Amino acid sequence: MHPLFFLASLLSTALAANVGVRPGQIKSIVTFGDSYSDIVATGDQGTAWPVYAAGYSKTTLFPFARSGATCSNNITFRPFPPVFEDQLPLYFTETGNGSIHLQPEETIYTLWIGTNDLGVDSLITGSNNASVVDVTACMVDWVRTLYASGARNFIMQNMIPLELTILYSPNSYPNRFWAVERNTTDWSVLMREMVLTGNALVKLMLQQALPSLPGSHIAIFDSHSLIQDMFNHPAKYLNGTAPLNVTGCWNSCVAPFGGGDLTCTVANGTDRDSYLWADELHPSEQADRIVAREIALTLEGKESEWSTWLN
Repeated sequence: MHPLFFLASLLSTALAANVGVRPGQIKSIVTFGDSYSDIVATGDQGTAWPVYAAGYSKTTLFPFARSGATCSNNITFRPFPPVFEDQLPLYFTETGNGSIHLQPEETIYTLWIGTNDLGVDSLITGSNNASVVDVTACMVDWVRTLYASGARNFIMQNMIPLELTILYSPNSYPNRFWAVERNTTDWSVLMREMVLTGNALVKLMLQQALPSLPGSHIAIFDSHSLIQDMFNHPAKYLNGTAPLNVTGCWNSCVAPFGGGDLTCTVANGTDRDSYLWADELHPSEQADRIVAREIALTLEGKESEWSTWLN
């Protein structure tokens, strides 16, 4: 081999070795976000993906995600525990008082947020003066804040195609989350544009931030493309005992316009694993198992089709 080619090969190998985490490196996973990651008030009414991912990857889970959360109540207020005003302070309290001990090199931090920031009683209903730019900048500030405390390994889980959920689909119906009349087509188109814009902005903002985060390793987990692929090819992912269903949910509750008593249709047992959606907003437990499987590969330093390390 020509010496120049040999040196180029060595350089390429060295650079590749510095991208992402090494196999066996990660021992702990710390999760932030909303009901998509909450392990108590679970969106799928089953076992949440962080529990599965920690089990698959043999890591220790430290869960801080809370149902109903936004990134910051100073940006998109909701009466739930947000990442910046509740989850991060709790994390810093517990690490500060010795309740939990984490080694930065062996720990990875995940964030899955945005569904409530963009959703009802927030951006899509014009309930505040925030923008998609504000929300995505907050997500990147989460990385900076933890980095300043010593954290070095991160997974940013981008927003799913929310227009595919029942709540934001063109064929939506009044339900437990929103029972006021609205133009469902307009909502679906607007949500799609906000999600796509937000996901693109987060990636660009993270890439721009990299020079100020030396020694960090940041992956984008493409939840959007993964859920879209589940929608397009359900037989690859869903394995329940009922006919496969990506447009309905196993716990469907119709409300009268203006609110009132719900009329619910519920599937039971393994039939639930045939559905992409648990209810009008949340992925099913089977969908979350797939998310967990792919996140676990990333934690283990292995290749996942849905994860991209930026550095």
